[in-house]
Amino acid sequence: RVHLREKYRLPKSEMDENQIQMAGDDVDLPEELRKMVDEDQIEEEDKDSILGHLQNLQNMDLDTIKEKAQATFTEMKQTAGQKCSV
Repeated sequence: RVHLREKYRLPKSEMDENQIQMAGDDVDLPEELRKMVDEDQIEEEDKDSILGHLQNLQNMDLDTIKEKAQATFTEMKQTAGQKCSV
């Protein structure tokens, strides 16, 4: 539960903290849960990679890609106009 709270940035639970203190050093994830956590972490790292972003682009339609590109270009143009002056 603590791992999931950290992963999804959920508020801490006093009950979790109390259970951890009562367990002492015997707090350990079951093997199946550890595998799931590891798989989730690998999946998230893949999504954050350039390849993951490219795969995400394949799932978008062309209009969405055009809109995102135009918004990015407009934002860059505005930022350049604010930061650069001749």
